[in-house]
Amino acid sequence: MPYSHAPRQAAPESPAGPADIRLVVTDMDGTLLDDDKRIPDGLWDTLARLRERGVLFSPASGRQYATLAEQFAEVADGMVFIAENGTYVVRDGQELSSDPLEPAVVTRLVETVRRLAAGGADLGAVVCGKRSAYVERTDAAFLAEVERYYVRSRVVEDATAVDDDVIKVALFDFGPVEETTAPALAGFADTHQVVVSGEHWVDVMNRTANKGAALRRLQRELGITRAQTMVFGDYLNDLEMLDAADWSFAMAGAHPEVVRRARHLAPSNNDNGVLRTIARVLDL
Repeated sequence: MPYSHAPRQAAPESPAGPADIRLVVTDMDGTLLDDDKRIPDGLWDTLARLRERGVLFSPASGRQYATLAEQFAEVADGMVFIAENGTYVVRDGQELSSDPLEPAVVTRLVETVRRLAAGGADLGAVVCGKRSAYVERTDAAFLAEVERYYVRSRVVEDATAVDDDVIKVALFDFGPVEETTAPALAGFADTHQVVVSGEHWVDVMNRTANKGAALRRLQRELGITRAQTMVFGDYLNDLEMLDAADWSFAMAGAHPEVVRRARHLAPSNNDNGVLRTIARVLDL
């Protein structure tokens, strides 16, 4: 159910013509994709027009890199993927940056989830490595939720013993995560980020990792300013990313804190808000 909020300012028209945007970064779920997780009509045409203009388009998501790469396979050349909430950034198959967790932290998180589950909580951990995601829970309902966001995943007996660089641990709770799992992870918040990334998802990452940190690093490497950057988001894991762009947009129906932090409001994800806003601001 979308959040209600007071109207925010729509993006102003540029008095000198199309805005000088060099980088467009968008969250996926609740932002670019509609509520049925579908790519919006017109995306591929918009990406072709952006490429003609020399504008880089970058998906920034809590989804894994393999999932994003599959979704954009036909247009992936030169595209930067900000995956796993900024903990893993890849361009043309080459890692640009990553921020792995210490193995001891991964063990503590998995053990915490095991204890919560033993106490009756209906949740499971997704240990997110660079090569794959790893889960211990095997029921069909949980695996169906995992497979929405992780096209490359494996069931393992012990998720604390995987041979991979773990960049994030995501927890899926069938209940409202802000009321259930997130408070149970308060002990990790002193040293790590505990980020609610959806109604049922919470992610634990290094304190230095977020979409905004990844975006700022990318801006420096490409010589692109925040004034030349357009960003779209809808949930709490998008906040730092919105702070890194002058052209920051909260989707209609976004979390109230996202609406507060963004400079502008875009139409909802179900109304093709990202593409409509890009077309208007850049005069495509």
